[in-house]
Amino acid sequence: MTAAFHTRRIERLVRGVDTADGAGVKLKRVLTQDLQRRLDPFLMLDEFRSDNPGDYIAGFPPHPHRGFETVTYMLAGRMRHRDSAGNEGLLGPGGVQWMTAGRGVIHSEMPEQEEGLMHGFQLWINLPAARKMIPAAYQDIPAANIPVLQLADGITVKVIAGEYAGQPGSIQQPDTEPLYLDVHLPAGQSLDVAIPAGHNAFLYLYQGSLLAPVTQQVLAAGHMAILSAAGDGVTLRSEEGARVLVLAGKPLQESIAQYGPFVMNTRAELEQAFDDYQQGRLA
Repeated sequence: MTAAFHTRRIERLVRGVDTADGAGVKLKRVLTQDLQRRLDPFLMLDEFRSDNPGDYIAGFPPHPHRGFETVTYMLAGRMRHRDSAGNEGLLGPGGVQWMTAGRGVIHSEMPEQEEGLMHGFQLWINLPAARKMIPAAYQDIPAANIPVLQLADGITVKVIAGEYAGQPGSIQQPDTEPLYLDVHLPAGQSLDVAIPAGHNAFLYLYQGSLLAPVTQQVLAAGHMAILSAAGDGVTLRSEEGARVLVLAGKPLQESIAQYGPFVMNTRAELEQAFDDYQQGRLA
């Protein structure tokens, strides 16, 4: 007999805030700095979505990072990456770039299109203190190389990181053991998603609607749901259909010192990062 599945509850709902970043790219900031301790090891989540070139065409010109990882997941559009070390890549629809900034990188992310829909997400994941100064690295993963499970009743699960139902994702990161799934639920369907005990977890609903676990409250697109700590995972259910990101990670339980593009453990380390950048030693 299969043991009963105990779903985590929704502890808090957060609505994304409209803002701009880079050279004026309009986006929705979902995970903000005040939630970093609660959702450790996650630092930030942005959604960018527009079919107006004026909202995205200026892109993200060269800028520095140190001390964490960025995960860019594209649903539509194309983004060209270049950095100060001569690395270059093109992120297309369905693809993922997993960048480990480590000790430092100066890079740009520029749209390679002049019209049409640009839609995707950027997630920031912290690095432990012992690995903040490792060399920068990239993993560019095209859509064809990311596992997509076709389940019963039209449900699909794209396994970007971690694993689902024994299927490993494209990325395995032992420091924070992240789970990153993109789940598509047709109308009237439900799905149980296991989440490791002790992991902080949240959902981001970017299309359709969900019924909240236990309470059955209707959740609308554009909301992040922070999940409680207790439970085997989360039950996703939708009456009209939904597309939702499921994210979970092992907390580092370390101090966080952030200023803009640098995430370290102490103020002194932040000051060193700024000095290294200004003196040309960052990357």
